[in-house]
Amino acid sequence: MSFKENLLKKIKIDKMSKIVLNSIGSPDSGKKIDKETMRELLEMSPYKFRKERDLDLYIKGAEEGIEKILVLDNDLAIYKTTVEDVGMRKTPTVKEMLNIGNIIKILNDKDVVISKKGESLRTVQNELIEMIDLSFNKSDIEEIEKDGLDALEKWDADGVSECLSLFAELLGYRSPPKVMKIINHSVMGSLTKKESGEVMFGPVVIYSTTNNYLKLIDEQIGSLDKEKIELMHHIAVGKEAAPFEGPLVLQYLKEEVLKRNF
Repeated sequence: MSFKENLLKKIKIDKMSKIVLNSIGSPDSGKKIDKETMRELLEMSPYKFRKERDLDLYIKGAEEGIEKILVLDNDLAIYKTTVEDVGMRKTPTVKEMLNIGNIIKILNDKDVVISKKGESLRTVQNELIEMIDLSFNKSDIEEIEKDGLDALEKWDADGVSECLSLFAELLGYRSPPKVMKIINHSVMGSLTKKESGEVMFGPVVIYSTTNNYLKLIDEQIGSLDKEKIELMHHIAVGKEAAPFEGPLVLQYLKEEVLKRNF
């Protein structure tokens, strides 16, 4: 796979992991984990599916019969034990519950549980990303820019958005504070927080998916700076000129990535 394909895969994994994380609630919240999205993640991973009793298990490796087992339920626990032991602890039979030793294991699984919920999700997410080759050279970044230029010229909003998501991943750009969001526009940039609590956002990339306008403001804008925020909105709708527009935005982003890595 190409670097671009690998980076898109990482972005997909991160997005899916965020969806699952947002579905995890406290025991009394009533929220249920997004099993289908978690299942998609696990199907991309080294974990192999196995049905045991009424449990959906995902198993990785085995050292002297001891396996790493994730149970796909609301706890999302990862066990380091045997499949039989997990089955007994999670869905014991009446006969198994008559054994005092089993009762102790059922009531307390701390001896075999490695992690639960968010921590287990992060384990799977990290293992998936570790499987991806994210090394790149200058030509890989130039190829991303070229694809973005082609998409911009063809008014291919999906293609431009994909290009911007790749540059955002490489540069650590994020979504803006609420006060800087613009209707019908995709906005991204570098986000930092001052000791005072004010959020600083920028450089700011603005893309209109409806009009195919691509603009960049090469400075930071404070979340409390009403004058600059108003100027940013004026630039977005074409009332003011942007420091960088169109292809120059993609060139700027490419050069920022190259500057940081080469």
